[in-house]
Amino acid sequence: MRIGAHVDPTDPLAEATARAADAVQFFLSDPQGWKAPQPRADAEHLRTGTIDIYVHAPYVVNVATGNNRVRIPSRKLLLAHAKAAAAIGAKGLVVHGGHISSGDDPGAGFDNWRKALAYAEDSGGFGLPVLIENTAGGENACARRLDSLARLWDAIGDHQVGFCLDTCHAHAGGEELLGLVDRVKAITGRIDLVHANNSKDGFGSGRDRHDNLRGGTIDPELVVAVIRAAGATVIVETPGGTEGQASDIAFLREQLGGETTAR
Repeated sequence: MRIGAHVDPTDPLAEATARAADAVQFFLSDPQGWKAPQPRADAEHLRTGTIDIYVHAPYVVNVATGNNRVRIPSRKLLLAHAKAAAAIGAKGLVVHGGHISSGDDPGAGFDNWRKALAYAEDSGGFGLPVLIENTAGGENACARRLDSLARLWDAIGDHQVGFCLDTCHAHAGGEELLGLVDRVKAITGRIDLVHANNSKDGFGSGRDRHDNLRGGTIDPELVVAVIRAAGATVIVETPGGTEGQASDIAFLREQLGGETTAR
Protein backbone atom coordinates (compact mmCIF):
# COMPACT_ATOMS: atom_id res chain seq x y z
CA MET A 1 0.00 0.00 0.00
CA ARG A 2 1.42 3.36 -1.07
CA ILE A 3 0.36 6.74 0.29
CA GLY A 4 0.54 10.12 -1.41
CA ALA A 5 -1.22 13.41 -2.02
CA HIS A 6 -2.87 15.61 -4.61
CA VAL A 7 -0.26 18.25 -5.45
CA ASP A 8 0.52 21.23 -7.64
CA PRO A 9 1.42 20.00 -11.14
CA THR A 10 4.45 22.23 -11.69
CA ASP A 11 6.98 19.84 -10.11
CA PRO A 12 5.03 16.89 -8.69
CA LEU A 13 8.08 14.81 -7.81
CA ALA A 14 9.48 17.64 -5.68
CA GLU A 15 6.08 17.91 -4.02
CA ALA A 16 6.22 14.18 -3.28
CA THR A 17 9.64 14.54 -1.67
CA ALA A 18 8.43 17.42 0.49
CA ARG A 19 5.59 15.25 1.81
CA ALA A 20 7.54 11.96 2.03
CA ALA A 21 4.93 10.58 -0.36
CA ASP A 22 4.98 7.38 -2.41
CA ALA A 23 2.42 8.69 -4.90
CA VAL A 24 1.05 11.93 -6.31
CA GLN A 25 -2.07 13.00 -8.11
CA PHE A 26 -2.38 16.21 -10.11
CA PHE A 27 -4.25 17.93 -12.94
CA LEU A 28 -2.79 18.23 -16.43
CA SER A 29 -4.76 21.40 -17.25
CA ASP A 30 -7.19 23.84 -15.67
CA PRO A 31 -9.65 21.66 -13.70
CA GLN A 32 -12.47 24.09 -14.50
CA GLY A 33 -11.61 24.49 -18.19
CA TRP A 34 -12.02 22.71 -21.50
CA LYS A 35 -8.49 23.01 -22.86
CA ALA A 36 -6.74 19.77 -23.77
CA PRO A 37 -3.53 18.98 -21.87
CA GLN A 38 -0.21 19.86 -23.47
CA PRO A 39 2.84 17.52 -23.58
CA ARG A 40 5.02 17.84 -20.48
CA ALA A 41 8.74 18.51 -20.75
CA ASP A 42 9.30 16.27 -17.71
CA ALA A 43 7.38 13.29 -19.13
CA GLU A 44 10.40 10.97 -19.17
CA HIS A 45 11.37 12.00 -15.63
CA LEU A 46 7.85 11.20 -14.41
CA ARG A 47 7.72 7.88 -16.31
CA THR A 48 11.01 6.61 -14.91
CA GLY A 49 10.69 7.86 -11.34
CA THR A 50 9.85 5.79 -8.27
CA ILE A 51 6.73 7.82 -7.43
CA ASP A 52 3.36 6.44 -8.54
CA ILE A 53 1.52 8.97 -10.71
CA TYR A 54 -2.23 9.50 -10.90
CA VAL A 55 -4.00 12.18 -12.92
CA HIS A 56 -7.37 13.74 -12.13
CA ALA A 57 -9.56 14.70 -15.08
CA PRO A 58 -11.07 18.21 -15.10
CA TYR A 59 -14.20 18.73 -13.04
CA VAL A 60 -16.10 19.94 -16.12
CA VAL A 61 -16.08 16.45 -17.66
CA ASN A 62 -19.59 15.00 -17.57
CA VAL A 63 -20.11 12.17 -20.05
CA ALA A 64 -23.47 11.24 -18.49
CA THR A 65 -25.42 14.40 -19.28
CA GLY A 66 -28.08 14.60 -21.95
CA ASN A 67 -26.76 18.00 -23.01
CA ASN A 68 -24.89 17.38 -26.27
CA ARG A 69 -22.87 20.58 -25.89
CA VAL A 70 -21.36 19.15 -22.69
CA ARG A 71 -21.44 15.40 -23.31
CA ILE A 72 -19.61 15.31 -26.64
CA PRO A 73 -16.77 17.65 -25.59
CA SER A 74 -16.54 15.67 -22.33
CA ARG A 75 -15.92 12.44 -24.23
CA LYS A 76 -13.16 14.07 -26.25
CA LEU A 77 -11.58 15.77 -23.24
CA LEU A 78 -11.62 12.58 -21.17
CA LEU A 79 -9.85 10.69 -23.95
CA ALA A 80 -7.31 13.48 -24.40
CA HIS A 81 -6.48 13.46 -20.70
CA ALA A 82 -6.20 9.68 -20.68
CA LYS A 83 -3.70 9.76 -23.56
CA ALA A 84 -1.70 12.53 -21.87
CA ALA A 85 -1.74 10.69 -18.55
CA ALA A 86 -0.54 7.49 -20.20
CA ALA A 87 2.30 9.46 -21.83
CA ILE A 88 3.71 10.36 -18.38
CA GLY A 89 3.37 6.82 -17.04
CA ALA A 90 0.31 7.44 -14.87
CA LYS A 91 -1.26 4.41 -13.24
CA GLY A 92 -4.78 5.77 -13.59
CA LEU A 93 -6.99 8.69 -14.61
CA VAL A 94 -9.61 9.66 -12.03
CA VAL A 95 -12.91 11.09 -13.28
CA HIS A 96 -16.11 11.98 -11.47
CA GLY A 97 -19.19 9.90 -12.23
CA GLY A 98 -21.13 12.83 -13.63
CA HIS A 99 -24.83 13.60 -13.49
CA ILE A 100 -27.95 14.17 -15.52
CA SER A 101 -30.31 17.14 -15.46
CA SER A 102 -33.42 17.15 -13.30
CA GLY A 103 -36.28 15.45 -15.14
CA ASP A 104 -34.03 13.46 -17.48
CA ASP A 105 -34.22 9.67 -17.59
CA PRO A 106 -31.54 8.29 -15.22
CA GLY A 107 -31.10 5.30 -17.50
CA ALA A 108 -29.96 7.60 -20.29
CA GLY A 109 -27.12 8.87 -18.10
CA PHE A 110 -25.82 5.37 -17.49
CA ASP A 111 -26.14 4.54 -21.17
CA ASN A 112 -24.23 7.71 -22.04
CA TRP A 113 -21.36 6.39 -19.92
CA ARG A 114 -21.42 3.17 -21.95
CA LYS A 115 -21.34 5.19 -25.17
CA ALA A 116 -18.42 7.30 -23.91
CA LEU A 117 -16.37 4.19 -23.18
CA ALA A 118 -17.27 2.70 -26.55
CA TYR A 119 -16.19 5.96 -28.21
CA ALA A 120 -12.80 5.72 -26.47
CA GLU A 121 -12.34 2.10 -27.52
CA ASP A 122 -13.21 2.96 -31.11
CA SER A 123 -10.58 5.72 -30.92
CA GLY A 124 -7.80 3.36 -29.86
CA GLY A 125 -8.51 3.08 -26.15
CA PHE A 126 -7.58 5.17 -23.14
CA GLY A 127 -4.10 3.69 -22.73
CA LEU A 128 -4.46 3.37 -18.95
CA PRO A 129 -7.16 2.55 -16.38
CA VAL A 130 -9.93 5.12 -16.03
CA LEU A 131 -11.09 5.22 -12.41
CA ILE A 132 -14.64 6.43 -11.83
CA GLU A 133 -14.93 8.30 -8.52
CA ASN A 134 -17.96 8.49 -6.26
CA THR A 135 -19.29 12.01 -5.72
CA ALA A 136 -20.67 13.87 -2.71
CA GLY A 137 -23.76 15.69 -3.95
CA GLY A 138 -26.54 15.89 -6.48
CA GLU A 139 -29.76 13.92 -6.49
CA ASN A 140 -29.15 13.14 -10.17
CA ALA A 141 -25.54 11.98 -9.81
CA CYS A 142 -24.50 8.69 -11.38
CA ALA A 143 -22.05 7.68 -8.64
CA ARG A 144 -23.19 9.30 -5.39
CA ARG A 145 -25.22 6.46 -3.88
CA LEU A 146 -24.52 2.77 -4.23
CA ASP A 147 -27.82 2.00 -5.91
CA SER A 148 -26.88 4.40 -8.72
CA LEU A 149 -23.36 3.01 -8.83
CA ALA A 150 -24.80 -0.46 -9.31
CA ARG A 151 -26.87 0.74 -12.27
CA LEU A 152 -23.81 2.45 -13.73
CA TRP A 153 -21.72 -0.70 -13.41
CA ASP A 154 -24.46 -2.77 -15.00
CA ALA A 155 -24.42 -0.39 -17.98
CA ILE A 156 -20.65 -0.43 -18.45
CA GLY A 157 -19.97 -4.02 -17.46
CA ASP A 158 -18.44 -4.91 -20.83
CA HIS A 159 -15.86 -2.14 -20.52
CA GLN A 160 -12.75 -2.29 -18.35
CA VAL A 161 -12.88 0.58 -15.87
CA GLY A 162 -11.77 0.90 -12.26
CA PHE A 163 -13.10 2.63 -9.17
CA CYS A 164 -11.80 5.39 -6.90
CA LEU A 165 -13.41 5.57 -3.46
CA ASP A 166 -13.46 8.98 -1.77
CA THR A 167 -14.21 8.83 1.96
CA CYS A 168 -15.40 12.44 2.24
CA HIS A 169 -17.68 12.02 -0.76
CA ALA A 170 -19.15 8.80 0.61
CA HIS A 171 -19.85 10.37 4.02
CA ALA A 172 -21.31 13.56 2.57
CA GLY A 173 -23.21 11.53 -0.01
CA GLY A 174 -25.03 9.55 2.68
CA GLU A 175 -23.14 6.24 2.62
CA GLU A 176 -21.91 4.82 5.94
CA LEU A 177 -18.15 4.14 5.93
CA LEU A 178 -18.49 1.08 8.16
CA GLY A 179 -18.53 -1.90 5.81
CA LEU A 180 -18.47 0.37 2.76
CA VAL A 181 -15.57 -1.39 1.03
CA ASP A 182 -17.41 -4.71 1.00
CA ARG A 183 -20.57 -3.06 -0.33
CA VAL A 184 -18.64 -1.27 -3.09
CA LYS A 185 -16.70 -4.37 -4.10
CA ALA A 186 -19.95 -6.32 -4.31
CA ILE A 187 -20.87 -3.90 -7.11
CA THR A 188 -17.59 -3.06 -8.84
CA GLY A 189 -15.47 -6.05 -7.88
CA ARG A 190 -12.56 -3.70 -7.18
CA ILE A 191 -11.23 -0.52 -5.59
CA ASP A 192 -8.16 0.79 -7.38
CA LEU A 193 -7.53 4.00 -5.45
CA VAL A 194 -8.71 5.61 -2.21
CA HIS A 195 -9.06 9.35 -1.76
CA ALA A 196 -8.60 9.61 2.01
CA ASN A 197 -10.30 12.78 3.20
CA ASN A 198 -12.22 13.86 6.26
CA SER A 199 -15.30 16.06 5.82
CA LYS A 200 -16.05 19.51 7.15
CA ASP A 201 -19.76 18.76 6.89
CA GLY A 202 -22.09 16.19 8.34
CA PHE A 203 -23.31 12.85 7.10
CA GLY A 204 -25.55 13.14 4.04
CA SER A 205 -24.90 16.87 3.66
CA GLY A 206 -24.12 16.57 -0.04
CA ARG A 207 -21.30 19.08 0.43
CA ASP A 208 -17.83 18.35 -0.93
CA ARG A 209 -15.56 20.09 1.58
CA HIS A 210 -12.49 18.11 2.57
CA ASP A 211 -10.78 18.32 5.94
CA ASN A 212 -7.56 16.90 7.38
CA LEU A 213 -7.81 13.35 8.63
CA ARG A 214 -7.84 14.19 12.34
CA GLY A 215 -10.28 17.06 11.83
CA GLY A 216 -13.78 17.14 10.43
CA THR A 217 -16.87 15.12 11.21
CA ILE A 218 -15.64 11.60 10.35
CA ASP A 219 -14.01 9.42 12.99
CA PRO A 220 -10.42 9.05 11.70
CA GLU A 221 -10.48 5.38 12.67
CA LEU A 222 -13.25 4.84 10.11
CA VAL A 223 -11.11 6.38 7.37
CA VAL A 224 -8.22 4.10 8.37
CA ALA A 225 -10.55 1.09 8.39
CA VAL A 226 -11.69 1.89 4.83
CA ILE A 227 -8.07 2.14 3.67
CA ARG A 228 -7.10 -1.11 5.37
CA ALA A 229 -10.06 -2.96 3.84
CA ALA A 230 -9.53 -1.54 0.36
CA GLY A 231 -5.82 -2.38 0.24
CA ALA A 232 -5.27 0.15 -2.55
CA THR A 233 -2.98 3.13 -3.09
CA VAL A 234 -4.08 6.15 -1.04
CA ILE A 235 -4.16 9.81 -2.05
CA VAL A 236 -4.97 12.53 0.50
CA GLU A 237 -6.68 15.58 -0.96
CA THR A 238 -6.61 17.48 2.30
CA PRO A 239 -5.97 21.16 3.09
CA GLY A 240 -2.94 22.72 4.74
CA GLY A 241 -0.49 22.53 1.88
CA THR A 242 2.73 20.59 2.32
CA GLU A 243 2.58 20.60 6.11
CA GLY A 244 -1.05 19.52 6.36
CA GLN A 245 -0.73 16.73 3.82
CA ALA A 246 2.61 15.50 5.21
CA SER A 247 0.96 15.25 8.62
CA ASP A 248 -1.94 13.26 7.17
CA ILE A 249 0.44 10.90 5.36
CA ALA A 250 2.48 10.39 8.54
CA PHE A 251 -0.72 9.71 10.49
CA LEU A 252 -1.79 7.02 8.03
CA ARG A 253 1.63 5.37 8.08
CA GLU A 254 1.55 5.30 11.88
CA GLN A 255 -1.93 3.77 11.92
CA LEU A 256 -1.27 1.24 9.17
CA GLY A 257 2.23 0.28 10.22
CA GLY A 258 3.85 -2.38 8.06
CA GLU A 259 0.98 -2.28 5.55
CA THR A 260 2.47 0.84 3.92
CA THR A 261 5.54 1.36 1.77
CA ALA A 262 7.64 4.29 2.93
CA ARG A 263 10.02 6.03 0.55
